[in-house]
Amino acid sequence: MTRRRLVLAINPSASFGRARDAGPRALALLRAAGHEVRPLVAPDYERLVERAAEALADPPDALVVVGGDGMVHLGAGLVGGTAIPLGLIPVGTGNDLARTAGIPRHDIDAAVAALLAALEHEPTRLDTGIASWTEDGGPRQRRFVGAVSCGFDAAVNERANRMQRPRGAIRYQLALARELIGLRSIDYRIDWDGGRIEQPGILVSVANNRSIGGGIAITPEASMTDGLLDLFLVEALSRTAFLRIYPRVANGTHLADPRVTVLRTRRARIEEAAPRPVVAYADGERLGPLPIEVRVDPASLRFLAPRPGAVVPR
Repeated sequence: MTRRRLVLAINPSASFGRARDAGPRALALLRAAGHEVRPLVAPDYERLVERAAEALADPPDALVVVGGDGMVHLGAGLVGGTAIPLGLIPVGTGNDLARTAGIPRHDIDAAVAALLAALEHEPTRLDTGIASWTEDGGPRQRRFVGAVSCGFDAAVNERANRMQRPRGAIRYQLALARELIGLRSIDYRIDWDGGRIEQPGILVSVANNRSIGGGIAITPEASMTDGLLDLFLVEALSRTAFLRIYPRVANGTHLADPRVTVLRTRRARIEEAAPRPVVAYADGERLGPLPIEVRVDPASLRFLAPRPGAVVPR
């Protein structure tokens, strides 16, 4: 086994704090395996990004993140487009990249064992996406791994983030219920490789991975290695119709429904045809207001997948 120099970025708030022991356990196991490991913890996301960027100035053999899809988002933003591989110990709420890649979730010993095996072979090249928008008078840009969402699910995230209480997962459940009460469609204007779509909708995402939100299979045929993104749109629906179709969206059996559109594209621009406050989210992290432009960055992330030479499966 080759001794590696690793940076270990830890989210102590993963799974609403229930995974606070994951970082120390992963650190101990990686050091016991003979690797040099620099752990990073910070009081907030922004500070952790700063500390990780400083640690990566002298490039390590890999950046390993401990947490969920938000930490994958952080890691990809730091090492995407570079030669530094990204490893993952998945202990978050959703863990959608881990689901797709076959990495054990909420099992630190098994996830570290998979990571140690992955360190011994060539990383898998994954596509990522680049999202661009304007906020506070200036341009903004962020790399993402899973999906950019600009519809109902993004509105739920935005409401939950504004709520001070209660803490934990129940806050998102309450936010979802309140958004359902006031459910309204959005008049979208979407430019993509094949032209323009102008129609009201409830759910709109541009996806790289096949699922979001802990296995909600919005684009079940998406590939993270095909150099394309999947544009997902659910047309305007009544509250009752939305509640009926949502379970099909969640389990990935909605593609034949005429109210659902999925299109392959290299880029998309999403805006409200009739402006109202709509904020986009990527990998569960807040981006900014529409309009937003999204494009694929093929094979831009060197990911430490569990199997040698693996292509992340459909």
